Amino acid sequence: MVPTPKPGKDTSNPTNCRPIALTSCFCKVMERMVNNRLVWYLERNIIISPTQSGFCKGRSTTDQLVRLESFVQEAFIQKQHATAIFFDLEKASDTTWKFGIVKDLHSAGLRGRLPLFIAGFLSDRKFEVRVGGGYSKPSVQETGVPQGSILSVTLFCLKISSIIKALCPGVECCLYVDDFVICYCSKHIHIIERHLQRCLNTGKLQEWADTNGFKFSTTKTVCFHFCCLRKLHPDPQLFLNGSPIPVIEEVRFLGVIFDKKTHFFLTCVT
Repeated sequence: MVPTPKPGKDTSNPTNCRPIALTSCFCKVMERMVNNRLVWYLERNIIISPTQSGFCKGRSTTDQLVRLESFVQEAFIQKQHATAIFFDLEKASDTTWKFGIVKDLHSAGLRGRLPLFIAGFLSDRKFEVRVGGGYSKPSVQETGVPQGSILSVTLFCLKISSIIKALCPGVECCLYVDDFVICYCSKHIHIIERHLQRCLNTGKLQEWADTNGFKFSTTKTVCFHFCCLRKLHPDPQLFLNGSPIPVIEEVRFLGVIFDKKTHFFLTCVT
């Protein structure tokens, strides 16, 4: 593992680094061969949700940006409020349930050597952290998929794709790898609050997270209220695991910053 600092974060804090896995060239070639066959099977049988645009053939970040922008513009045409919740999964790659991935492969109808190779690829993994010229003691990777691996992205997309089934009827969503947004529009704020809160509480989102080993961050999950109405109105009040979801003035989604009037501009990521 080579710790790579996240942009704009304090590099002295280890939690602000991404643990990028360095594997052998032979392993990368084998991963690419297996990944090509796995992606072909998943796309042919529509195993991964069509809403997922991350690293899928013929899809990109543009699809989800246009999806969100079109949803908001349609709400403006109908003179409605539009509210979106931008979720953040804590250490998504590092907490991915390994057995759950193997279970999803089996549910997708995969048998034989390919799922056996993936199960072996994920099991009994040990890693060392390299800082400069020094190495840490070996540790066992009990959960998660190795970041930087060719095969990991496809396996993660397969695992998170089922989150779409946990949404309540009428709630729209955008999904790009682990960037997940749900939104709802109405002329009345209390109706938006009821539908989105039902999705958070009595819906299956939390159940999905608990079942698959993920955890929504209560500090980084934010709410955004799109509105072009001149009349004064309150912002929606929503809660995640008992903690209020903060309503922010600008939101960054897939490299684009939106404001309340859906004016947006690109940001550079270094």
